Amino acid sequence: MATQDGSAEVTMETEPQPKEAELLGDDVEKTDENSSSIDTGNSTQDCPLSNGDDADDEQETVDLKIIWNKNKYDLKIPVDSTGAKLKERIHSLTGLPPTMQKVMYKGLLPEDKTLREIKITSGAKIMVVGSTINDVLAVNTPKEVVQQEVKAEENKKEPLCRQKQHRKVLDKGKPEDIMPAIKGTKERLPTVPLSGMFNKSGGKVRLTFKLEQDQLWIGTKERTEKVPMGSIKNVVSEPIEGHEDYHMMAFQLGPTEASQYWVYWVPAQFVDAIKDTVLGKWQYF
Repeated sequence: MATQDGSAEVTMETEPQPKEAELLGDDVEKTDENSSSIDTGNSTQDCPLSNGDDADDEQETVDLKIIWNKNKYDLKIPVDSTGAKLKERIHSLTGLPPTMQKVMYKGLLPEDKTLREIKITSGAKIMVVGSTINDVLAVNTPKEVVQQEVKAEENKKEPLCRQKQHRKVLDKGKPEDIMPAIKGTKERLPTVPLSGMFNKSGGKVRLTFKLEQDQLWIGTKERTEKVPMGSIKNVVSEPIEGHEDYHMMAFQLGPTEASQYWVYWVPAQFVDAIKDTVLGKWQYF
């Protein structure tokens, strides 16, 4: 009888244990389900944020070195930005307004084209030339005033190519080694000097545009004159009659026409690029 009672006691003690285990198991399962649902909710919230960041990171950029007034600035900008947008970024770096900037990269940088179209890559050096409004107003003889006066005088005169002082050079004919010309087109300055042209004395002359120094080098057989572009008051040109694909051009180095340096047989496609590079569109305000 004692053994049976003991067995009964054992049976009574062991029967509740599976129920407790089952209850614990149910709680664990519920906890896991709750954790799973919480994790799922968190991951759903994180996904849109991550995707938005990735989209920004995919934009292609270039690292540029901006050089202005002997100062250097590092600039990171999307490669599909236009030249006008680049000027805005330069303004934020230097304080120089876009309308006062001459931005150079293998010639004057076009505002309507993207950096990708101009083939600007990371590490490129961008030269910026420009003065503040106060500096421009401080000049004794503003260039725009000189240009207006010269233009008014030109309208009163006969065509330049018919004047005696120019005929003696033009009558020599077109130089044999002159660069080819294309009428009715506009091109950026070439990477090599413009050569094979004549000066007023009939000697050979070449023009080299040193954008890094903001200088125009006028080279002859005897010497090379290094002229700061900022000192050139005006640039005038006129097509040569009978050879309209070439121009005669004068660089006014002083306050009067007597200081004009004449160059003959300038290829027509480079005329606008020369004027923009020397005078800069930023000066018309």
